[in-house]
Amino acid sequence: MSHEIAFGIDVGGSGIKGAPVDLLTGELTEPRFKIRTPQPSTPQAVVDVIAELIAHFGLGPDIPVGLSFPAPIVGGRVEWMANLDQSWVGVNLADAVRAGTGRNVTVVNDADAAGYAEAAFGAAKGHQGTVAVMTLGTGIGVALITGGRLWPNAELGHLVIDGRDAERWTAASAKDRLGLSYAQWAKRLQRYFTEVDHLLWPDLFVVGGGISRKHEKFLPLLDLRPPIVPAMLRNGAGIAGAAALAGLQA
Repeated sequence: MSHEIAFGIDVGGSGIKGAPVDLLTGELTEPRFKIRTPQPSTPQAVVDVIAELIAHFGLGPDIPVGLSFPAPIVGGRVEWMANLDQSWVGVNLADAVRAGTGRNVTVVNDADAAGYAEAAFGAAKGHQGTVAVMTLGTGIGVALITGGRLWPNAELGHLVIDGRDAERWTAASAKDRLGLSYAQWAKRLQRYFTEVDHLLWPDLFVVGGGISRKHEKFLPLLDLRPPIVPAMLRNGAGIAGAAALAGLQA
């Protein structure tokens, strides 16, 4: 990375936050600044908040900016939308942000940003094989990194296993919704991770999401071919990953 600092922005359904990131360590160099996601969360309204975040930190024109966004993004274009206004579908995100801020921005799916942060700075730092970073929350986010390079938009949370959408059956929300014990939930995780393993043959699984704080309650119950470890980065993962990818593109 030719830059020492990049700026990461993480767009979510409830809040939009950003901070400058040290590209050697992944640490935020200033406290993150958060603004509530506007309602309705139309492209213009969200881009206005992104511009406000950039202005808040007084970024110089040479600082790369990365944007983590809750949608599959292909060629800069938002393909579908779950957590923001539906008017985003079909919008070229990079072009919209450039028009609203005057800056070139590296755009990336939010799960990919968080996963890449684990590869660059966290639990998979220095790993040269294939890493599958899986976030277990309301759904299942998946990021695939091979030899340090990101394979974007891997929606493996929606694998159909035993006739069921894996995400609805296996995400942390399923555990809460159905009142499953960790042992009961681990059986579902075992089935899911085994299927992903047989499809991709990764060298390492990294498990994130809020429930990863309690990893000792379920990861030891899994019997898998590759190692499986908890994620190290928490709420700053999206910011750090977006910034790291922007640093690579700059």
